[in-house]
Amino acid sequence: MLSYPHEVFLEVARQLSFTKASQTLFVTQSAVSKQVKALEEHYKTGLFERLGNTVKLTPVGELLYQKLLLARQLQHELHRDMAALSEAFSPQVHMVIGASTTISLYVIPPVLSAYLSKFPNTQLTLKNRNSENILKALLDHEIDLGIIEGIHKVSNVTYTPLLTDEVVAVCSARNPFRQKELLAKDLLRVPVALREVGSGTLAVLEEALLEKGIKLTDLPVKVRLGGTEALKNFVRVDTCLAFLPRQAVMKELAAGELVEVPVHDLNLVRHFDFVQRKGTENNLPYKSFVQFAQRYYR
Repeated sequence: MLSYPHEVFLEVARQLSFTKASQTLFVTQSAVSKQVKALEEHYKTGLFERLGNTVKLTPVGELLYQKLLLARQLQHELHRDMAALSEAFSPQVHMVIGASTTISLYVIPPVLSAYLSKFPNTQLTLKNRNSENILKALLDHEIDLGIIEGIHKVSNVTYTPLLTDEVVAVCSARNPFRQKELLAKDLLRVPVALREVGSGTLAVLEEALLEKGIKLTDLPVKVRLGGTEALKNFVRVDTCLAFLPRQAVMKELAAGELVEVPVHDLNLVRHFDFVQRKGTENNLPYKSFVQFAQRYYR
């Protein structure tokens, strides 16, 4: 089994930050430094180079990091196989997952609840950011598994489908557009409220409009808001049209607080995908979580 100092070292090496590691591990930064110092004394060499507020691995630190990743994978496999043979065996598992706003609020919570009910010894951290920043966090090793929406193709990332959702145009029940049906060209004269740059929902709308020869900059944009809830609450009291995930507005549509406005020639279907750094697709426990979530929504 990996020792606690080795687990601390892995987290610092993954994030290249003593501060971020302390936040993820829920310990003080001095406690993290103490564990790393103990390892450096054990191996009789430095494992990190301190460069002001940043750190990087030394050659020995890089060797240790790669070997410990292999050891952790073997440990996860051992725990999985032992748990299959012994119901009483339930090892502690740590997972750091990042998900875009819509997924964090409306898609993944029931999956997490079901997963934690089946695997109660899992310590899970969920980070909520827009799709673009989730990809950045993945590439910066802040998270090991992400779930994003929209079109964000990156060459050194693997994409695994989770489910599809529809983006719909909605407005307040008091809006004069509530009884209309639109075409894409009509959006050139309708005030709209949009999500911020980097949003997966915005990326889907932008691609659909481009297929009709319309740029986002052509629209009469009244406001841009960060986050699904902010946009939903704004359009509920304003006269703008907004494009939101159907998953996010189902309750408001059912209650009559918002009204769907059909835009007949826009294809606003988007995909929710798991994202992982290439080469880590088979790493446990993340592979098991991906499969569990896919079964949940199948």
